[in-house]
Amino acid sequence: MDWDKIVGQTHLKSLLKNSVEDRRVGHAQLFLGKDGYGTFALALAFAQELLSRENELARSKVGSLNHLDLHITFPVYKSNRSGLTAPFFDQFREMMLANPYSNSEDWNVRLESENKQLTIYADEIDEINKKFSLKSFEGGSKILIVWHADKMNAEAANKFLKFLEEPPKNTYIILTADDASSMLETILSRTQLVEVPRLNNEEMLAALQEKTRDRATDFNSILFRAQGNWNTAMQLLQFETLNGDSEELFILWVREAFMVKKKPEFLKNIVLWARQIAAWNKEKQLSFVAYCSEMFRLALLQNYAGETLVYNKITRDGFKWETFSSYINGANIEAILNELSEADYHLERNGNPRIIWTDLGIKLSRYLHKKA
Repeated sequence: MDWDKIVGQTHLKSLLKNSVEDRRVGHAQLFLGKDGYGTFALALAFAQELLSRENELARSKVGSLNHLDLHITFPVYKSNRSGLTAPFFDQFREMMLANPYSNSEDWNVRLESENKQLTIYADEIDEINKKFSLKSFEGGSKILIVWHADKMNAEAANKFLKFLEEPPKNTYIILTADDASSMLETILSRTQLVEVPRLNNEEMLAALQEKTRDRATDFNSILFRAQGNWNTAMQLLQFETLNGDSEELFILWVREAFMVKKKPEFLKNIVLWARQIAAWNKEKQLSFVAYCSEMFRLALLQNYAGETLVYNKITRDGFKWETFSSYINGANIEAILNELSEADYHLERNGNPRIIWTDLGIKLSRYLHKKA
């Protein structure tokens, strides 16, 4: 991971590079901050800097997560009663190479782990001890990155503490975590804290403009919602590309749902609407669910005098945003959002999209007319 590929964090990158150059690197460090701020990306770039100082050929190997002296541990679910990360490494590597800002939710989706709790188990710490008791493959340092170190269970944490207290020679340990409150105080006291702050809007804006080039994009909306999180910004950017279709079909859905109460024959139009969306790929359907949820939330804010927080309004094709918003209230918002959440759940698990969208479309016609 080259430093220049990391969004923003100019000051922190400079501090980390200088610490390597001046040989002031502690044997154990904790990069604390949200994944979307760049904790793993920074940890990987730091590891690359350390190993490439010993051997320039290490740079490309670390960048592709193929260096034999770089070990990465992460939360998994037990597979065949084993809590080792090795069976899942290819999936983790693929995810991080595609997006080093991926978070634990992305990892859950990638593993299709459903309700399984992802944890770092004692088995994995035993495996780390075995690996680090051996000589390095390339004759230099060995580095361990523990992604989401706060996910260690109690047994794993206690075993890891012993490893941390007496690390093998020429070993560097880099932990990353969103939140340190659940970690052992004794682990925290033995690591050097590196706080990774949220990205500032200027850094985010420059990176977004570089990413989109000539494409028209609502940067203010993305920056407002992302709150300094690059992973969220990328999801929103992808979401923006669907906005044209999303707005059109959201308007169609709302208008048809309003008409059903007076003219039941409009149910047929909702069925046709559902078929149109069901023809999309799964990712686009899930994005549309997210879009609809967001628009209903914004409509509620509009209705309850929170207009200053409404960063996006639908105004195309004569759609009357204020009129629509007046129908979204405390009597129906919970039911609407629950139905959208249910739709998301079943789509994720490959339910029949025609049935899911038809059911959702019809239910909205009932909820819209519920008065506060």
